[in-house]
Amino acid sequence: MASLNKVILIGNATRDPETRYVGDGVPVCKLSIATNERYVDKAGAQQERAEFHNVVLWRRNAEIAQEYVTKGRQVYVEGKITTNTWTDQNNIKHYRTEIVADRILLLGSRKDFEPSSAPPANRQAPKASAPRDFDDDDDLGPPISDYDESIFNPQG
Repeated sequence: MASLNKVILIGNATRDPETRYVGDGVPVCKLSIATNERYVDKAGAQQERAEFHNVVLWRRNAEIAQEYVTKGRQVYVEGKITTNTWTDQNNIKHYRTEIVADRILLLGSRKDFEPSSAPPANRQAPKASAPRDFDDDDDLGPPISDYDESIFNPQG
């Protein structure tokens, strides 16, 4: 029987992306986005619930996220769900569910992609020709260096 592991999210970045380099300089970026759901409770009152999603991007998608995504930026993410398991120094087993994205799109108007008047030191100003197709908890999961790239890298 066939199965499908596909995720599509539109949400806002909850913090600036964190990019590291693994292996032979392959960029990998961690990003957290929030999605909101509005509903009416039993009493008839409007309610809103937020879900927080951990996203991992590789290679060019990682570079684009690092260059253009900032806290609060709305993004479209498409990928697959993975769950990482690791045991810490106290022999406690942890789980972290992530979206390994193979596509990211920046949403909003073109003026939203212009650099601020004083960009952070670690961020380059966007290039005009760059393509647009591109948790606030303390437990961020295992270090990026612990990932087996062959499992999490959709491009190869």
